[in-house]
Amino acid sequence: MPSEAESTTYDGQGRALRGGRLGGAGVLASVLAASAPLVVVAGVMPTAFAATGVVGQPLLFVVMGGVLALFGVGYAGMSRQVRHAGALYACVARGLGPTAGAAASWGALTAYSALQSGLYGLFGAEVSGLLAAHLRVTIDWWVPALLAAALVGALARRGIALGATVLGVLLAAEVALVLVFDVAALAHPAEGRISPHAFNPHLLARGGVGIALCFCAAAFTGFEQAPVYAEETRRAGVVVKRVVLLAIGCVTALFALSSWALTLASGPRDVADSAQKQGAGLLFALADKNLGGTFTDALHVVFVTGVFAALLSFHQVVSRYAFAMGRDGLLPAAVGRTTAGGAPATGSLLQTVLSVALVAAFALTDQGPPGDATAPVTHLFTWASTTGALGVVLLLATTSLAVIVFFARHGAAAAHWWRLLAAGVAGIALLGVAAYTVKQFPVLIGMGPGDAVARLLPGILVLAWAGGLLHGFVLRARRPGTHARIGRGGEAERPAPCGAPAPEPPAGILTER
Repeated sequence: MPSEAESTTYDGQGRALRGGRLGGAGVLASVLAASAPLVVVAGVMPTAFAATGVVGQPLLFVVMGGVLALFGVGYAGMSRQVRHAGALYACVARGLGPTAGAAASWGALTAYSALQSGLYGLFGAEVSGLLAAHLRVTIDWWVPALLAAALVGALARRGIALGATVLGVLLAAEVALVLVFDVAALAHPAEGRISPHAFNPHLLARGGVGIALCFCAAAFTGFEQAPVYAEETRRAGVVVKRVVLLAIGCVTALFALSSWALTLASGPRDVADSAQKQGAGLLFALADKNLGGTFTDALHVVFVTGVFAALLSFHQVVSRYAFAMGRDGLLPAAVGRTTAGGAPATGSLLQTVLSVALVAAFALTDQGPPGDATAPVTHLFTWASTTGALGVVLLLATTSLAVIVFFARHGAAAAHWWRLLAAGVAGIALLGVAAYTVKQFPVLIGMGPGDAVARLLPGILVLAWAGGLLHGFVLRARRPGTHARIGRGGEAERPAPCGAPAPEPPAGILTER
């Protein structure tokens, strides 16, 4: 493996990201912002309570956190050897081969683009609602959505350091307000006492637990993004590993605590009924009751800034995946170029164009009056975010297998048997979650079992993976040199002897723990 100094891929020629721009705090802020804590607490948790009636949601977050911690053990270990802006697909390529990596790259680009684009619907609807409620100004949801797309694109072009600073500030405000609500719920529980009822394993015996677990899995999306920034991070081999595991721990603790706080503030026996009646307004109603109108108004504003933070975080991830694919020959070479400061400008522009096109498509077909959330939230946000979350879970399951093969292929299986065992258990669990998500997809997007949209959306992911697989086969037949370099990133920029692809790291380095 190259030394830390050699691993910096920036060469000032527009073909590499600039190294050394981020520290551990910047990477952690970028990763946690994608998890959108306030969006999960205000939106995902009440929806899960309402749709499933499972009060044991806090315990499910602990269970899902444990599964992802097992995944993180293997993933973080492999990420020390594979530093690549297209993190997940690079791991798949180095473990399962370049053709599988090509399939995973298109799956990743589709999943993360869906997650980012869908958030514009939620952002537009929330801003439109705030303006109508407080300023008596009526605008269509797509106006703030398009303005946000322009601002996100501009910030991303300025470089990762500025983006990480913005995300850190917005994330701090978001987490602070969530914790204030949690403390208030613990101090003033609806039933007059703090009940551990939500952590009772017997609550998971009811039928809706599988669907509730799917909601929990979707809420964790974002923790896996730390290796995306490895090429731009100081001491990446240490920082990325720590951030992956720290992000899983932080998200698990915050979501378990906050979902428990919702049950305490509503009453464990009434939380499901309250969620069905209040919907996404449950958190705000409880906050108004316990903390007053001023705090609730602040919560609405920070909810909007939290969505914006998630937009910026996902945009940075998608632009780096696109850049990596352009550099690896999976997209046109122009997409794999950077600005003078080392930012993936073309990849960023591509994601902005795709997001604007999707927002425009839903805006043009929106027949509802201003303030109607059907097109932006019920359709754009719900459809895209559920599809994207399913795509990420599939990527994680595939990466688990890639981790096992990677270490075994380099003769390090014995030294890393515990990583392989953890990856295997996590992979099976994640594959089960993905399969159940597909089965219950109509419920997750609020539609009937025979609805065409419920079949079409998972089909988009299948087409992306199948198209990527076909692309990989074509490259292997027609451009074997390009095919061999898939997933090698900056290594591909350093010429290998006789034009051969860069060699895999020697097996000895994989014994490092």
